[in-house]
Amino acid sequence: MNARERMLAAINHQPVDRIPTDIWATGEVWAKLRNHFGEGVDINKELHIDGFGWTGAAYIGPALPPVAAGESVDFWGVRNRRVPHEGGAYDEQCFYPLAAAETIDDLKKYAWPKAEWFDYSGMRAYAVEARKTHAVQCGYMAPFYFHNLLRGLEQSLIDPLLDPEFTHYLVGRIADFFYAQHRRMFESCEGLIDVAQVTDDLGSQTGPLISMELYKEFYAPHHKRFIDLCHEFGVKVFHHDDGSCRPFLPLLMEMGIDILNPIQWTCPGMDMKELKAEFGRKICFHGAIENQRILPFGTPEEVRAEVRHCIDALASDGTGYILAPCHNLQVVSPVENIIAMYDEAWKYGKRA
Repeated sequence: MNARERMLAAINHQPVDRIPTDIWATGEVWAKLRNHFGEGVDINKELHIDGFGWTGAAYIGPALPPVAAGESVDFWGVRNRRVPHEGGAYDEQCFYPLAAAETIDDLKKYAWPKAEWFDYSGMRAYAVEARKTHAVQCGYMAPFYFHNLLRGLEQSLIDPLLDPEFTHYLVGRIADFFYAQHRRMFESCEGLIDVAQVTDDLGSQTGPLISMELYKEFYAPHHKRFIDLCHEFGVKVFHHDDGSCRPFLPLLMEMGIDILNPIQWTCPGMDMKELKAEFGRKICFHGAIENQRILPFGTPEEVRAEVRHCIDALASDGTGYILAPCHNLQVVSPVENIIAMYDEAWKYGKRA
């Protein structure tokens, strides 16, 4: 099997020659890996990483406003500032473009992004080339997360309680843009896209960030609309949901997600064997390798044991699992541990 065949087989619960793998990592980690293997070396090939191919639309909209040194801005008006930390830096959000909005009229004055701000003409060529060897991923739709980005996390959490009408309008405008943009992308690459993200971070380390009632009223209808759009074009739905998100999973399964990431099994309700038993016939699992303690601070043998632990739980039937860290690999993770993870996945994954 090549990477494309292996990934799609796992997603579709078909037999695989070994458990497929993926990687999410910060720029500093990629630099460490290049330093270890040498410039020009194909790191994915060295580590037997399958991964996804990608395609997307190029931004051609209005010129973005100037920003201060060390800052960046996107077409939503969200600004980030580069904040150094030991070994690297993070882009931390420093401006929330709708934080001061109080009325629907305020929201109407905002420069909402449009699907016409993107050039879709080059997407198909990228997809055709990528799918020769890889499953092709395209798109990212996250209404709750972008509510957080536009208003600030605290304000976005109280918006539905203080002003439901305002919140419906705001989330609806976010969702309408995502829907129009992704329909254009899927039409441009019809028959070539394998996976798209309909995602959000509904869970925290200890439990849900919002109640099921609020999710059902304000966000679930948009998730369902996005999922239906993906399935209309034969695209599998990748759903990322950090932390303890167990209460939302039955509804998400009912709406039609196909892949669940990242499986933070140390959080309440996220026991891997239970998830596999309850949902394993419906979805493929992605991620799971513990990235807060074991990958950064464990020994290589502890990392190998974690790989076996996750494969035994999430690929107990020999398929339906794509092994990856449960979040971006961080600069504090030793190269030896990263190598141990993928080497063990390559060896032990053949026995699943």
